[in-house]
Amino acid sequence: MGDIVHNKPELAEESMAAQPKAVVVGGSIAGLSCAHVLISAGWQVVVLDKSSTPPTGTPTGAGLGIDPVSISILQSWLKQPLEMFYEASLPIHTEQNQTTDGEANVMRILTRDENYNFRALHWADLHYLLYNALPSEIFSWGHFFLSFTISDDKTSVKVKSRVLPTNEIVEIDAHLLVAADGSQSSIRHTFLPDLKLRYCGYVAWRGVLDYSGAEDSEVLNGIRRLYPDIGRCLYFNLTSGAHSVLYELPNKKFNWLWYVNQPEPELKGNSVTMKVNDDMIKKMHQEAEKVWPPEFVRLIKQTKDPFVNVIYDCDPLQQIYWGNVVLVGDAAHPSTPNGGRGTTMTIADAAVLGKCLEKWQGIENLRLALDEYQSIRLPVTTAQVLHSRRMGRLKQGLKVSDDEKPFDPRTASPEDCRDIQMKNMPFFYSVPSILSKSLSL
Repeated sequence: MGDIVHNKPELAEESMAAQPKAVVVGGSIAGLSCAHVLISAGWQVVVLDKSSTPPTGTPTGAGLGIDPVSISILQSWLKQPLEMFYEASLPIHTEQNQTTDGEANVMRILTRDENYNFRALHWADLHYLLYNALPSEIFSWGHFFLSFTISDDKTSVKVKSRVLPTNEIVEIDAHLLVAADGSQSSIRHTFLPDLKLRYCGYVAWRGVLDYSGAEDSEVLNGIRRLYPDIGRCLYFNLTSGAHSVLYELPNKKFNWLWYVNQPEPELKGNSVTMKVNDDMIKKMHQEAEKVWPPEFVRLIKQTKDPFVNVIYDCDPLQQIYWGNVVLVGDAAHPSTPNGGRGTTMTIADAAVLGKCLEKWQGIENLRLALDEYQSIRLPVTTAQVLHSRRMGRLKQGLKVSDDEKPFDPRTASPEDCRDIQMKNMPFFYSVPSILSKSLSL
């Protein structure tokens, strides 16, 4: 059966003039963040996502960290006290990098920052809060983005999607297309067809352990002995050629990652998450016993459904908008997770984009708004992507440059450890000036 083409309620010219319209591709945290700021800026919004149904609150993904600036931005979007956010998150006051002598199981602290002041929560919980604060009618679930066409006069864009599973083709006319479609953005590929993601030399095994009902188990007691500040500390454990991450999430959960150097694996489809089988998990458990203290190994073994993220980034982009198409989040700056800035960069992208659109009202000023958005965000994201890349290679014991020896946590001096601390990320404490008046910090 052939495709059926429908024009989604196309706005009359008068309506288009009265209220600008944006299509956001992607219903993840980046897309929802953009929906919030666009509505606040007076735009009509349509969010397209290939997922067949809205989120139900079922935990997917894993843990993430939010800094004070992002929390203040979220408060301005949610238009309500942040009790639900605070209930869904835990304060992480401290960041600690440490190394373990595997044979003696002796811990040595490399760096400790007791003014880290992030909050940790599950990806699904943040997504739920953002989604529930938006009008449900803006979402088109089960819409697979296909293509877009910019009008000859550059004032509008026609977006085409396929409705799953009916194969109906829907076309939407808008003034702005927001690409929130992730690190492998098909919209970005239209403008930068030769841009390839760069494999970073390692993957991350990760998982979330739910210890409900096992609060006094050997696993939990061992973790609390080895990591005495768990629940308020973000732990990085470094060893030769690998490092792990551990922190607590609300509702009796631990989030962990183990970064493993290896050749680039073969991925199927358009996802950087690799499917794993029982044999791979068994082998991972065996390798963990050779690398990590037994307390951490038991935690890994008790975790159901661990998965693998293959770590990619790309060299910073020189521009993040073309005409009336703009990139946000991972589509604008694919980055390694080592700097802990993925979600915070995404939230800042959206917030700055929204303020620029508020400042430069009117479709005739759209280019000025996108120019300012790009000029504010590019220097920040460029520096943070490159620093996160450096942090990852240092912690994995990989060569950073021809002039530097690989980082070795067993012999590292305090000066050597400077760049593995989160607080030394460029722009770590900065607030974009366009946001400073509207945030309560």
